[in-house]
Amino acid sequence: MKVGDTKPTAPVRRSVARYAQIGEATAPTPAREIADTASILGIPDAELTDKVRSAILQLMEEVETLRRELDQSRQRISYLEQLADQDALAPVANRRAFVRELSRIMAFAERYNTDSSLIYFDVNGLKPINDTYGHPAGDATLMRIADVLVENVRESDVVGRLGGDEFAVILSQADTDTASEKAVSLVEKIEEQPLDWNGEEIPIQVSYGLYTFRGGDTAGDALAAADRAMYEHKMAHKKASSR
Repeated sequence: MKVGDTKPTAPVRRSVARYAQIGEATAPTPAREIADTASILGIPDAELTDKVRSAILQLMEEVETLRRELDQSRQRISYLEQLADQDALAPVANRRAFVRELSRIMAFAERYNTDSSLIYFDVNGLKPINDTYGHPAGDATLMRIADVLVENVRESDVVGRLGGDEFAVILSQADTDTASEKAVSLVEKIEEQPLDWNGEEIPIQVSYGLYTFRGGDTAGDALAAADRAMYEHKMAHKKASSR
């Protein structure tokens, strides 16, 4: 912006950033705001001609517009970051975000020599639900499981959907015994109430595997170990059901 025939504008340009940091103007009148801004910009009262006042007012409006646009951009960035981390179906972390958090919590546990655990869940019989009742029923089943998990863990814990019919929970500062009790409790809460779908009750069953972090483990190691434990639990459940 050009300020007529006043002094060189470089100092004014350097001062724009300073003005942007002074917060919302609280002075009672535009004239007072202009005077305050002129003082911040280092413009003497003797040079506050109508032309300069008009230029300062325009500058103030431009700064305010930029501030609003910056706030909107920050809100959009925050929304997009949340969107990038959230599962496409359920209100939990997606695999990428979950693995990132798992790596972070594992590093913390190793550094401070504390126990933290990972529970790996797999939905039993999701395909028959999809085939019999349709994919919306399968999606509703996954949503129910996600809701139960989120509602029954601590704020410090992390719930994620790893893909398909697989979920996982990171229990920070939880040893094997504590995590095992929590896993059993979560399974009971998931399975205790069938899904009501168009007047029909659809039973929900899950298998789980548990792994407590050890020093030197990677996120991939922990997921693989918990997955193996889950598979063993699933096979044991199938054998028990076939008897």
